[in-house]
Amino acid sequence: MEQLLVHCANAIQSNDATLAQQILWVLNNIAPPDGDSNQRLTCAFLRALVARAAKTGTCKILATTAARYCYNNNLLPLSTHRFSAIELATFVDLTPWHRFGFTAANAAILDSIEGYSSVHLVDLTSTHCMQIPTLIDAVASRFESPPLIKLTVAAPTDSSLRPPVLDLSYEELGSKLVNFARSRNVAMEFRVIPSTHSDGFSTLIDHLRIHHLLYPEATPPAAEALVINCHMMLHYIEDESTATIASPSPRDAFLKSIRSLEPTVVVVVDEDVELTAGNLVCRLRSAFNYFWIPFDAVDAFLPAAGSKQRQWYEAEVCWRIENVIAQEGMQRVERAEGKARWVQRMRNAAFREAAFGEDCVAEVRGMLGEHAAGWGLKKEEEDQLVLTWKGHNVVFATAWVPA
Repeated sequence: MEQLLVHCANAIQSNDATLAQQILWVLNNIAPPDGDSNQRLTCAFLRALVARAAKTGTCKILATTAARYCYNNNLLPLSTHRFSAIELATFVDLTPWHRFGFTAANAAILDSIEGYSSVHLVDLTSTHCMQIPTLIDAVASRFESPPLIKLTVAAPTDSSLRPPVLDLSYEELGSKLVNFARSRNVAMEFRVIPSTHSDGFSTLIDHLRIHHLLYPEATPPAAEALVINCHMMLHYIEDESTATIASPSPRDAFLKSIRSLEPTVVVVVDEDVELTAGNLVCRLRSAFNYFWIPFDAVDAFLPAAGSKQRQWYEAEVCWRIENVIAQEGMQRVERAEGKARWVQRMRNAAFREAAFGEDCVAEVRGMLGEHAAGWGLKKEEEDQLVLTWKGHNVVFATAWVPA
């Protein structure tokens, strides 16, 4: 199936509409959207290739094929569901995909804020602060006199509906988080900064710089810890392929900017896959050999094909595949890089790794025990934790301090 997809991608790239249509029909017959995990994976890539073909040169004649295919298979537009806060919290907890990062990050944060009376937590995550309740619980349990938590989040300034989509404003979300923290006897302040990955979160960086100029007592190594929590968000910042020769990498520029703030700790959690290739076939192969994991894993924890949660789960994966394959330029936001590349970027920005303690490792293993067999944990280079599925790398977690 992977080879057929590659042949189809090559046909689309060369504007061979006849060959592309022939391969699409073959794939359509062997990869139903309600088949096994490999068939559903192939179907997702088929849909993405159809979307690309419909807007590529002479292959635009495939637009009719695309419409007929979606209609025949009852494929609704992707990313239509808007989650309530409770729905999203439950959805995120279905697999360790996010919980792994939450657990590892919380352990690193707790160790780094020991002795501080105030913690300025900058939360850059794709899951709309779903980690924060678990962190509040951990803070309340660990500290007899919990520090004040000043939570700052970056709210999207565009109208993009990148999944998961939350069906309430960040102001409403902040109110819920503050009330929850109060119920756990943790004082919390919540601040929203309109900022987005498209400009490298420059508005957020400017806000943080001004904050530390106006309140020097909050500048490390004073009484306030500065924690930068990056959970599956940095790969949305533009990479070198979209930067001009005259400008540095937006990703490197962002890391150097947060380094200049002298943070107490920076946590980087992301997916261990390379999706930045400019060549479509290279990108397709890499994506195909990574996104089989969520389709394979979902059969272990949500076997019922009609489950709403399963539909939402696979729709999010399909959205990402379509973004990787069908989009280019600024519209292609799914540009994940492997762990080794992020480690090098952090070191180049004058950070050094902070080791995860044995308690953290034990806690992560305990969390994985709550999920289906197949999920695993391994340590690489002593200081890096990696979530695995059937031995394959899925997500990595690293913690960093200024060198």
